[in-house]
Amino acid sequence: MIRAGIIGGAGYTAGELIRILLNHPEVELTFVHSSSNAGALLSDVHGGIIGDTDQRFADSFDLAAIDVLFLCQGHGFSRKFWEENARPEGLRVVDLAQDFRDESDGYVYGLTDLAADRIAGARLVANPGCFATAIQLALLPLAAKGLINSEVHITAVTGSTGAGVKPGATTHFSWRNDNLSVYKAFTHQHLAEIKRTLGTLQGGHEPEISFVPVRGDFPRGIFAMVYLDTDLTAEQATEIYKDFYASSAFTRIADRSVDLKQVVNTNKCVISLEKHGSKLLIVSAIDNLLKGASGQAVENMNLMFGLPARTGLALKPSAF
Repeated sequence: MIRAGIIGGAGYTAGELIRILLNHPEVELTFVHSSSNAGALLSDVHGGIIGDTDQRFADSFDLAAIDVLFLCQGHGFSRKFWEENARPEGLRVVDLAQDFRDESDGYVYGLTDLAADRIAGARLVANPGCFATAIQLALLPLAAKGLINSEVHITAVTGSTGAGVKPGATTHFSWRNDNLSVYKAFTHQHLAEIKRTLGTLQGGHEPEISFVPVRGDFPRGIFAMVYLDTDLTAEQATEIYKDFYASSAFTRIADRSVDLKQVVNTNKCVISLEKHGSKLLIVSAIDNLLKGASGQAVENMNLMFGLPARTGLALKPSAF
C-alpha cells in the first residue's frame, strides 16, 4: 500500500483528495494535517465522508512515515514548507499550489495528458492550475502540430469552489447566487503556465492569448470557450484531436455539444469542436476540484507509482 499524507487538510481540494484516497485500492491515508482543526474528525469538516472514516486531523506529521505527500495549502506556502522541513530521500511530492509550476527546484509540471512519461519518473510534481488544465487541454493538439498561428480568445466560467473555502466578498452565497462577474481579465495568474506549455510545444513560439475569466453562479466546474482562426476544416480538426487524445485516460472528444454535468464529480475533460467560417470553436469542460485539482493530483500519484492512471478515479458524473 502507498502511504499518503496531506498538509493543509481543511480546504475544498483537500476534502476531495481525502474522499478519493479513502476509496483508493492502493492507498493508506496515514495523516491529514490541519493546524486549525487538529483533533477534530475529518468528517466534522468534510461532511461528505461521514461514516467512511473515524480518522482525525493531526497537529503533527512524520514525513519519514509516508511514501507520498500532497501539499494543499495556498500559493506561496510550499516554498516556505520546504525551508522549514527536510524532505526524506525517496519521498514523492504532489504540490497543488503554483509555487513550482515553472519546474523550478526539480519539479515536473504534472499535466498528465502531456507529460505522463516524465511524471512516471518524477519524485516531485507540480499539479497544474484548474483554468490552466481546461485551457491547455483545449489547445494541446493544435500546439503539438504548430498550428496556433493566430490570437487565441478565451472566455471561461468557473464555479465558486475555485475561490477556496474561506468566504469573501465575491464568494459568499448571497452575492454569488444568480450573479455573474468578470475578474482578472487578461491578467489571470494561470496564463503564465498556459503560455509556457504551448510555447514549448511550438518550438518557443508562445501564442498570443486573450483570456477573460468569469465567476459563475454554480459551485463546481469550469466551462472554457476557446476560439481562434485556422485553415483547418472541422473534419481535420476532429481527426487531430482524436488522434492526440486516443490513449488519454480521461480526456474525451465529444461529437455533440458539451455541458458541465458531463464532467462534474469526475476526473474527465470533455471537448467539443465546431468550425464557423475561419474560426475554430473549442469548448472544454472539467470539474475544477477534480481534473482541475485533486483528481489530477491522484492521477499524477498513480503515474509516479506505476499504477494505471484511472486507479481510484472511476467517479460518477452528476448527470442530473
